Amino acid sequence: MPYVECTIVVHAPARVVYELAKDQERFPEFMPDVELVTVLERHGDRIVSRWKTLVEEAPIEWVEEDVFDDAALRVDYKLLEGDLDTFEGAWTFEERDGATFVKLGIDYDFGVPTLAELIGPTLHKKVRENGEMMLAALKREAEAQSRVPERRRTA
Repeated sequence: MPYVECTIVVHAPARVVYELAKDQERFPEFMPDVELVTVLERHGDRIVSRWKTLVEEAPIEWVEEDVFDDAALRVDYKLLEGDLDTFEGAWTFEERDGATFVKLGIDYDFGVPTLAELIGPTLHKKVRENGEMMLAALKREAEAQSRVPERRRTA
């Protein structure tokens, strides 16, 4: 099964970045390709949500389950229904040297071997670009949030 891993360094506390990643309904506010995230169910440390994104201007929709591990600063996600057979992985957040190292791992499978042979490299590139876009947007938002209290103290 194809796997993509994207990483980024965020200059904000790991807890701030993690909490922002948990607040998925806000993603459309700061992630350009995410049109809608609607939480369908909440059960303690788990949610089920419907997503609508754009890939090359084409809408893609799915339902996923996310499990939050607040102690480990980890979000595990798994496709429940949608266009792919498999779409799952994890976000991890590790604070080191005053910054947060965020890793997004993505396992995916179209479920159509002949289609994967034809467009596999293009799909892999798009999955990577989407992951990198999400991390870059998370970085911008988390770093902006971390600076807000500093501005208030100096004002």
